[in-house]
Amino acid sequence: MLLYFLMLLSYFWTIDKSETLPALSKELSLFIIPLCFIVFGKVSETQKQFVLKCYSYGILLYALFYLIKAAIRYFANNDINVFFYHELVTKDVNAIHVSVYMATSFFYFYTKPAKKLIDFLSIAVLLAMVILLSSTNIIAAFIGLIIVYHLFYSKLSKQMRLKNLIVLLLLILSFAFIGVLKDKLRQEYETIMTDSTVNDVISKENNSTFYNVSIKQAWTNDTFNPNDFFPGTAFRVYQFRIFLEMLQEDGIFWKGYGLNASYPKIEEKSIAYHVYQGDESTDGYQKMNFHNQYVQNFAELGVFGFILLLIMLIVNVKNAMKSKDFVHFAFAFLMISLFLTESFLWRQRGVVFFTVMYCLFNSGIGQKTPKVE
Repeated sequence: MLLYFLMLLSYFWTIDKSETLPALSKELSLFIIPLCFIVFGKVSETQKQFVLKCYSYGILLYALFYLIKAAIRYFANNDINVFFYHELVTKDVNAIHVSVYMATSFFYFYTKPAKKLIDFLSIAVLLAMVILLSSTNIIAAFIGLIIVYHLFYSKLSKQMRLKNLIVLLLLILSFAFIGVLKDKLRQEYETIMTDSTVNDVISKENNSTFYNVSIKQAWTNDTFNPNDFFPGTAFRVYQFRIFLEMLQEDGIFWKGYGLNASYPKIEEKSIAYHVYQGDESTDGYQKMNFHNQYVQNFAELGVFGFILLLIMLIVNVKNAMKSKDFVHFAFAFLMISLFLTESFLWRQRGVVFFTVMYCLFNSGIGQKTPKVE
């Protein structure tokens, strides 16, 4: 609620009121949802588990819908790409965001103490979806969470925990040898090790040669070309670079540009660096936000917006460890990881998901339940 109040205040110093005003209504969930939890009081453990159950089965249905839809498209067009990344769920819905929804649901089923056949099937479907959605960041966090669960939370014997962990990790890692995923991992690896490798996929699609920008180039190049393609990690390095330049040039440390008002500044930088500006069918890099929630908060709301976000995440992790609820811990860890690569709270679906889950998991923690005489 304090974060929303700061967003509201930023309207009075924003550099672009036409961007800030409509964004205030989009971010209203940050105020309304916590207010509802305050008004209706503490959520009991039974109520929380019921909500998580409904949510998880609902996400399972979405997973089945996307997989069936992809299968139909595959048989119609014989294109294996329909099972991966944005092609699986559409770019607007966003594969990285959906992978977080799927992962949270996965851990609900995975941590159930007594599993039935439907639970094992649900685990298999949701595991497949997390891998097929191909978010390197979320998959890494996902693997880390599975390891943490088996080391510190699972109530099975040590031998059984180790056996289950090895089997599951081998299954996940085997997906790395699938053609599309292997190409994506290779591309990310090459951007770390090599400058200006040829992007075969985009070059083939456009009948022209396109080059992958390396992380080093994203950080140091004085200018780019329209046929330079920024893979995920390199693009985020470039965005962090221009944020640091804005911080130095525009004096935004204390107040930021104002909610949603960084777009004109990002566009100015994109023109100065000659990055791809898009065409009639494809958006250019100048239309994209920072793809980093920490940076987004700092650039638009100043240091206090950044600190408020950190406090929220620290409290979330602290309460997750206090409650010993692994699904809560998984949500907290996934959010920290996701915010490194996505401005998740600047999307309406993202801010609603985060705020509802945040309030659901943290409601009542630290309050003593009265004893029944």
